[in-house]
Formats: sequence, structure tokens, C-alpha cells
Amino acid sequence: MTFTEFLDQNLKLGSLEFTVFDLLAAFIILAATRLIVWLITHVVLRRLFRRRDVDIGRQYVTKRLVMYVVYTLGILLAMETVGISLSVIWAGSAALLVGLGLGLQQTFNDLVSGLIIMIEGTLEIGDVVVVDGFVARVSKIGLRTSTVITRDDTSIIVPNSKLTLNNVTNWSHSTTATRFQVRVGVAYSSDVRLVEKLLLEAANNHSKVLKKPKPSVQFSDFGNSSLDFTLQFFSRDIFPIEYIKSDLRFAITELFRQNGVEIPFPQRDLWLRNPDALK
Repeated sequence: MTFTEFLDQNLKLGSLEFTVFDLLAAFIILAATRLIVWLITHVVLRRLFRRRDVDIGRQYVTKRLVMYVVYTLGILLAMETVGISLSVIWAGSAALLVGLGLGLQQTFNDLVSGLIIMIEGTLEIGDVVVVDGFVARVSKIGLRTSTVITRDDTSIIVPNSKLTLNNVTNWSHSTTATRFQVRVGVAYSSDVRLVEKLLLEAANNHSKVLKKPKPSVQFSDFGNSSLDFTLQFFSRDIFPIEYIKSDLRFAITELFRQNGVEIPFPQRDLWLRNPDALK
């Protein structure tokens, strides 16, 4: 048997018939597809990203979309090469969509949501978001699920539909710094201007608190047991903000003690209808 005859030898898989040459061609197409994906993502796009200074999140999404599109085209071409008619696939896709709509509705929603996230760029790698009440950083965006890491370094896998259908706060989308607050109450006998001065001093001494816009202090309310103040400050370090607030509370407590400012306990005034009954 010559090499040409070997390549022309017929193979059969069920009702599907193809030659050895067709099978080799399909493997070559798949290998070439993988090479093309590597060249585009590691050479072409890398140079483009470097030239246009594209952020890491956008780079990740673009690479993913290119990979999905090229692999899909390569697989379809390989299937056509071995004699699998694409028209049969398109005809069967209607039944597939019905199955997705009935049995795999949630999975289908997650897949579509993943494409929406990648195309719109509403979420990017490194974004700090609030999901289900907890603050986390986006570490991976997949086609069906995304992975976020909480402040406790816990990885949580979130279905993409939850990120598109529910309200998600994305702190990283703001082009300016974010404002935060620390509330504190002092005794009614305190010098309010001294309290204001000490709160501003604590904020200005912290390296993660921005000097512009400047921190500010509001006299919030006359509480039941205290005069209530709110220290407002701006920071770009969103993910560790609770640690920054903790540092500020430590600093405020120390400054208050050094300057004789009291943080009161809750107090209640009792009025007796018949005080003589206690005698």
C-alpha cells in the first residue's frame, strides 16, 4: 500500500464516513487553531495592549473572547473536514435551544451573562465589588462563573447571572476617590472644636487618607448620651478600607485620651412618680 492509498483509505464511525486524509486534516486544523490563538493572544494582542495601555481586566476579557471565537471556528471547520455537515448542526440547534430553555435554563442564563460581562466590560479583573453584602475583588471571569476573593482571602465562585441580574456595586468604576465615614460620640461636656481638630488630625496623619479632597468633620446629632460626630475622608484604597477605618479609630481613641475627651457610656435619666416610696 502506497502512502497515497493509505491517505485515501476509508474509515467509518457509525453513519459517518471519512478518509485518513480527512482525519489528518482535521487534526492539523485543530493544531493550527491552537497556534493561531497563541499567536493572537500572546503576540498580536500583547503588542496592541502595550501600545494602547489597556488595563489588565480588559486584556483578560479580550483574550477570552478571541479564544472562544477562534476555537469555535476551528472546531466547526474540522468537523466539516471529516464530513460532519454543519447544516445538520444548525438544524439540531433548534432542539438544543429548546432543551436549554427547559432543562438548562439557569446554565444558559449564566453563559449569556458571561458573554454580556465580557462584551460590555461591566466587570474586570481586579475590580472591587459588593456582592450579596460582602466586599470582594474579582480574580477571574469565566464564561459561566466568575471568581471573587473576599477580604478574608476566601475564594467564592459566583454564577454570572447573579452579577448581571442583581444590583452589584462596583467601587472600581469610579474615576475619583471614594468617600468613607467614621462615626464617634463624645460626652456633652466636650469642647466640640477640639473634637473636630483631633478627628482631622487622626485623618491627616494616615497615609491612606487623601489630602485632596480634604477630610471633613460633621456635627451629626445630639444623641441620647453623646454629641455625635462624623469624620468623612477620601481614599483610593477601597479593598482594605475596613483596616483603614480601624487604624483611624485607634488613632482617635489615643488622641481623645491624651486630650481629655471622653467617649461616654449610654446614660438614662429615671423619673420616679413617688420617690417617697423608696424611703
